[in-house]
Amino acid sequence: MRVMALDIGEVRVGVAVSDPGERVASPVCVMPAAEVTGCAKPFRRLLEDWEPELLVCGLPRTLAGEEGPQAARIRKEAARISDACGIPHVFADERLSSAEAKRSLREKGLTEKEMRGKVDMIAASLFLQSWLDERARA
Repeated sequence: MRVMALDIGEVRVGVAVSDPGERVASPVCVMPAAEVTGCAKPFRRLLEDWEPELLVCGLPRTLAGEEGPQAARIRKEAARISDACGIPHVFADERLSSAEAKRSLREKGLTEKEMRGKVDMIAASLFLQSWLDERARA
């Protein structure tokens, strides 16, 4: 089964996908949030290209493991996206995924400006990989 991860932000949504065997997560792209939440044509095309059977949406949590202040908004947006495209969704802990993505991109020599379009899709691939690894262990 192919799984698609969404790192839902207010401005952008990072997208990553798994291989059909659910072993490896790969970053795909970053899309404007309005296109994803509105299930606009570019997002529908992405869904047609990758054919995911499940959406894994990053849920912001505090370092203590509690849902962060943005969690309610993310839950609402994820449900709207899922309903609009007819694909079920689950949530994955996205704690520290953006910080780890930025660290990784900095190590590759990217500037803050160059990172802007990449952080969200890298973060999505990081929390998707953690979700896949956890699922494989279960």
